[in-house]
Amino acid sequence: MQSPAASCHAMLMAAPASGQGKTLTTAALARIYRNRGLRVQAFKCGPDFIDGMILEAATGKPVYNLDLGMCGEADAQRLLHQAAQDNDVILLEGVMGLYDGKPSCADIAERFGIPVALVLNAKAMAQTAAAIAYGLYSFRPALQRAGVIANQVGSDGHAKMIKEALPADIPWLGAMKYDAQLSLPERHLGLHLAQEITDIDQRIEAAAQLLGQDMPLPPAVHFAAPEQQAITPLLQGKTIAVAQDAAFCFTYQANLDLLTTLGANITFFSPLHDAQLPAADAYWLPGGYPELHLAQLQRNHNMRESLHAAVEANKPILAECGGMLALGERLNGQPVFGLLPGHSEIQPKLQGLGTQHATFPVTNDGKATIGAHTFHYGRFETDLPVIAQGKGKYGAGEAVYRHQSITASFLHFYFPSNPSLAAQFFLS
Repeated sequence: MQSPAASCHAMLMAAPASGQGKTLTTAALARIYRNRGLRVQAFKCGPDFIDGMILEAATGKPVYNLDLGMCGEADAQRLLHQAAQDNDVILLEGVMGLYDGKPSCADIAERFGIPVALVLNAKAMAQTAAAIAYGLYSFRPALQRAGVIANQVGSDGHAKMIKEALPADIPWLGAMKYDAQLSLPERHLGLHLAQEITDIDQRIEAAAQLLGQDMPLPPAVHFAAPEQQAITPLLQGKTIAVAQDAAFCFTYQANLDLLTTLGANITFFSPLHDAQLPAADAYWLPGGYPELHLAQLQRNHNMRESLHAAVEANKPILAECGGMLALGERLNGQPVFGLLPGHSEIQPKLQGLGTQHATFPVTNDGKATIGAHTFHYGRFETDLPVIAQGKGKYGAGEAVYRHQSITASFLHFYFPSNPSLAAQFFLS
C-alpha cells in the first residue's frame, strides 16, 4: 500500500549567482528554526559535498543532495517525502544561480512546488537589488515567491531601501549585515570543510542572530508519496569499510544509506591515522583532499602495506577521485600508496566538472548505467585499461579503470541511481 502525501514547511534558497552567501544564510535559517525546537532537514541542490557539511553543522543531521540529472526525479521525490514525514521544516540550498544548469534548481522548485527565497548580496547596491529580485521571479512566473533576504547590507537604512523598493507581491524576509568575521574560507574546490573551521558553530549562531529570530516559517508544501522501490539485498552480511577523514570525505549520505539497504554493515577508517585497515569484505576510498596531506600519507607505511594486502587477498576496492589519486604511484611528484600504475598532478585549472552517466558492461552482454559527478583539478596519467566511460552533455567524459580488485575513476558515483550496479563495486 502506497504511503499518503506528507506536508512540511519548505523553501528553496536561491540566488542570481554563486558567491551570494546562500550557504551561510541557509545555515543561519536552519539554526533559527532549530533554536525554536523545530526539526529541520537541509538538502543541497546539485552534487556538491562541501556545502552540505556546513548545513549539517547547522541542523545536526546528515544532508542529502537533490539533483534531477545525477540522482533523478524519483530519488528526489522519495527523499523529500521522507523528510516531510520526519521534520517540521525543509530547507534546500540552491546551486550557482537560480536558472543555471539543465536541469536547474528552478526546475526542482517547480517540479515539487517548493517556494523560492532569493539571497541577494546587496553590497554596493540598494534599490537595484529589488529589480534583480523582480527579474528573477518574472523570468519564470510559475515559481512561488517566498521572499528576499538581503545579504551583506551595511546598515538598517540600507536594508530599508531594498525592502521599500520591492514590488508588493515579493515578500521581504529580512537582511543580514556585513560581518567580515563570518565569511567562510575557500579553496580550489569550494568552501573549507566544516571540520576545518574550528568555530563553525559559533559563526552559524552569530549569523542566525544577525538574520533575526523572528523569521517566519516557510509555506507548507505537500509532497506526494513515491512509488515503492524493491531493492534486493545483494550485500547481505558483507562489511564495507569506508575511508573517512580530512583527506577522504566526499561521501553522499544517500550512498551510505543505500549500502545499508543492500544489507551491508558499514564501518569507517582513516588512511591518515589508522595503522591498518579494519576487517572487511570490501573497501571504499571516496574523494577529498589527499594532496593537502601528502606528508602524513607517506609516513603511514603500515596503511600502505595493509592496502596492498587487501588487494592481494582480492578484496574489492572502489577509489573515487582523490581516492584514486592516493592509490597511484605518485601525487604531485611524491610517492603515495602505489596500488595503481600511474601518477597524478594537481593542475592550476579545472580539469573536469559536471554530471555524467557511466555505462558498464554486465553479464549476458548487457549494459548498466549509473549517475555520477566530476569536479577536480587533478590529471591522472596511466596506461590502465578503461572498462567504462562516463558521458556528459558534451560527449565523452571520465574514464573508469580496473586494476586487479580495484575500480577507480575521477567520477563520484551516486549509488541510488542504480543500486544493483553499485553493489557490484563491492563484490568479488
